[in-house]
Amino acid sequence: MRMAKQKSFFSFLCFLLVILWSEQVTMGKVIIRVGVVLDMNSAVGKMAESCISAAVNDFYARNADYRTRISLVTRDSKGDVVTAASAALDLMKNEEVEAIIGPQRSSEAKFVIELGAKTQVPILSFSATSPALTPVQSNYFIRTAQSDSPQVKVIASIVKTYGWREIVLIYEGTEYGVALVPYLLNAFHAIGTRVPYESCIPSASDDTEIMSELHKIKKMQESVFLVHMTASMGSRLFLLAESAGMMSEGYAWLVTTGLSTLVDPVDAKVMDSMEGVLGVKPYVPKSIELEGFKSRWKNNFNSENLFGLWAYDTVWAIAMAVERAGIVHSSFLKQNASNMSVDLAALGISEMGPRFLKSILNTTFDGLSGKFQLVKGEMAPFAFEIFNVVGRSERVIGYWTEKGLSQSLDSSSKISHSNSKTKLKQPIWPGGTIQQPKKLRIGVPVRSDFSEFIKVEWDQQSNEPIVSGFSAEVFFAVHDILPFPLPYEFIPFMNKSSRESAGTYDNLLRQIKLQEFDAVVGDTTIVAYRSSYVDFTLPYSESGVTMVVLMKRDERDNMWIFLKPLSPKLWLVTGLAFFVTGLVVWVLEHRTNTEFRGTPEQQLGTVMWFSFSTLVFAHRERPENNLTKFVLIIWIFVVLIISQSYTASLASMLTVQQMHPAFVDVTEIKRNNYSVGHQKDSFVKDFLKKELDFNDTMLREYSTPEEFHDALSSGPQKGGVAAIFDEIPYVRRFLDKYCSKFQMVGPTYQTDGFGFAFPLNSPLVSHFSRAILNVTEDHDKMEVIKRKSFGREITCEDRGPETSSGGLRLSSFAGLFLISGVASISSLLVYIIRFLCSNYPASNTMHEEQSMWLRILEVAKRFDQKDPSVHHLRRAESRVHPVTGPESIVASPETGNVHEMTSNEGAEDVGENQNHDNLTSGNSGTNFIASNADTVAPNTPERNRASPDTAYVHEMTSDEGAEVVVGDQNRGNRTSVNSGTNTNTM
Repeated sequence: MRMAKQKSFFSFLCFLLVILWSEQVTMGKVIIRVGVVLDMNSAVGKMAESCISAAVNDFYARNADYRTRISLVTRDSKGDVVTAASAALDLMKNEEVEAIIGPQRSSEAKFVIELGAKTQVPILSFSATSPALTPVQSNYFIRTAQSDSPQVKVIASIVKTYGWREIVLIYEGTEYGVALVPYLLNAFHAIGTRVPYESCIPSASDDTEIMSELHKIKKMQESVFLVHMTASMGSRLFLLAESAGMMSEGYAWLVTTGLSTLVDPVDAKVMDSMEGVLGVKPYVPKSIELEGFKSRWKNNFNSENLFGLWAYDTVWAIAMAVERAGIVHSSFLKQNASNMSVDLAALGISEMGPRFLKSILNTTFDGLSGKFQLVKGEMAPFAFEIFNVVGRSERVIGYWTEKGLSQSLDSSSKISHSNSKTKLKQPIWPGGTIQQPKKLRIGVPVRSDFSEFIKVEWDQQSNEPIVSGFSAEVFFAVHDILPFPLPYEFIPFMNKSSRESAGTYDNLLRQIKLQEFDAVVGDTTIVAYRSSYVDFTLPYSESGVTMVVLMKRDERDNMWIFLKPLSPKLWLVTGLAFFVTGLVVWVLEHRTNTEFRGTPEQQLGTVMWFSFSTLVFAHRERPENNLTKFVLIIWIFVVLIISQSYTASLASMLTVQQMHPAFVDVTEIKRNNYSVGHQKDSFVKDFLKKELDFNDTMLREYSTPEEFHDALSSGPQKGGVAAIFDEIPYVRRFLDKYCSKFQMVGPTYQTDGFGFAFPLNSPLVSHFSRAILNVTEDHDKMEVIKRKSFGREITCEDRGPETSSGGLRLSSFAGLFLISGVASISSLLVYIIRFLCSNYPASNTMHEEQSMWLRILEVAKRFDQKDPSVHHLRRAESRVHPVTGPESIVASPETGNVHEMTSNEGAEDVGENQNHDNLTSGNSGTNFIASNADTVAPNTPERNRASPDTAYVHEMTSDEGAEVVVGDQNRGNRTSVNSGTNTNTM
């Protein structure tokens, strides 16, 4: 007992000695008073007070040699803005603190910051994170926490990564909640995410009001939400959201740092309600000091709380700054004396405030929350942590820095960036599922025809739809290269009982407007009127509406096929050119060439015969005029080209199978009031009625290529159609199967092709359009898709839109005819001018009283007469050729002699044949006697003497005419011709 008393006394003595030692240590130290304003009733306030006290003890335990000591003066704001301001005034005026830690909330700090600037007392806040408060507004405001604004980039990256195109924003109606909203909206706009609704919940709202707002949001059928609230209101919201059934499968929730930093201290029931929530918070690097702090304070909180760590580091920063500032004595310079504790006029100015502020801003050290370094008066962010609430704990699924998202960190605490599409680990979503909540509901058409484009089948085990075809394959390729994951599900547009189509393509697209579908994938054509209720991507197929008609049978058995090589116009112009050319040659040769003279009937025959004989180069008439030769050179070249072209075209028609479309344009079909066909449930029906003016009675609906075939084969006379109108992709598939009987003809009516449909103003349109461009420009990829969807390549030749040729066209030879025509006309004009110059003056010898008509007749008569100049030319060249003997007089088609006589009145041509004894004479012409002897004796004196070996020709001339005597050795009679008109036969 006595020993126990002695032990107790010894313990008491040791306690006194410790107190005396502490007082001895404290003596000689400079005490700096620092104010603290917290809400002692809040979880953050209670935790921060403990962390602040621990920070003071830990700092001076490690730095016992410092000459300064900070003394904390704490005030309770009770969560009220006015009380917080009053507490700050009391600390500045009555306690004369050199700095204030707090206040806790952004709304409370707003007024206190102004007081700090007035008194030059630094205000250090570790929890007022609203971007509305910035050190730029007041030099004496220091944020020892990170602002809320940097997390906006992190949130936007997460939203973009998961491909959320719409997100509902839920925030509390306080300074803290409202200030971040503009930053979020701008960030979402930049990534193409729409915010269809903003829910602002006042801080004074009760549970009934919050539940009413949640039901309102639920009816909007939105499934992705971002919550920006403090811990107290956020806890209530998630408990009510769970009751409203909004924390189940199909929903996604994302929370900001305001709620993320307080996940651990919240009630276990609240944690259970937040199952599957994603959150972001500043990254805290691991350290020995942090681990020690966590182990010592594990009874107060399960793990480190960021606000508590920031509060801890704030105390260390103040203690270091006080020591480095060398503050020995500080006082407030009073302006007005007053006994009231909150008299604003009585506030003084801190004497050491500017020095203390500068020292704090320059303070740098490694704290529990990471590197403490102020940039422009606030903590600069280094990295963010993305976590997923699983059970009652947080599971880190990735990190973010300025370089982007990543799933892990390397040994040097640098982001190790991932190349995966999500860049984050697989989270657990509300409802305990790993399937991303927001699935794109894609409507697909159900059709039995043209299944190469879109086809819906059903899995026999799961009874789930299996979608395939060209449109589906393009969608798969586009989806694979999107910059974000996009879960989707195909929903066939059908009647569930019959599994048949539930309507037209227009009905299908209107389901997007009715919010039944989020998109439509299929062979949907981009048409102007549809864009009034949906947005289309860029097209991924060729475009246009065209016409298909039946091909006519082969015409090789046609008896008139020889007329086909040339078009009717070309036949007409060619015939006219033959006649005109013959006429021009006759005019040029009539006065100089005896072969172009004779009766009118003979001359007309000569004109026609000569021009048409040039086709086969069978003309025997030799041109005398050089102008004629020039015309014929050009004309024979034209004839050669036309004849060769005709031969080639006819040979092609006779040897190659010729198929021609039954109709070549719409006008012909409409003129005959024939029916036309189109694909069922297609926009082409309205196109035919509005654009091409077909009435309903002329339109027929068909579904399959086989029905197209039967209708076209029957023709309009047998209940079929004259043509089928459809889009080019369908037409090509039809011709792939029936190319030998049908053909595309006429113009192509422009449309924009196939595209995917989305709601109006959907941000997905731009992403899909860019991806479609990448896919369609990759020819190898598109070729693989086409082969997979359409099978083998098209084996029939693609004739394209063409019309019946109708033979060679006039336009192909217009140049030749033009050259020939110019040559003929110019030659004719030259000849006429020459003739008039030499013959027209002769008419002036007529009496002046003669009329112009008589003058013209006189010129015409002279034109019909043979040109005398040519006669004299031939006379000068005439001669008598010796005949060697009687045998040489034998008639021959290749030999003969000609003797010419001239007179003032003209000449007469007389021809003698070996087998005939009579002679023929012509009036007012050349008297011509021809002997069929091979030679004629020269003009010598012996020519009048009869010889047994020679024949003779005697020529006489006179003013009145000429007499020709033809003698023969065996015949003694002779024939005389007088006055150029009488001919006798000897």
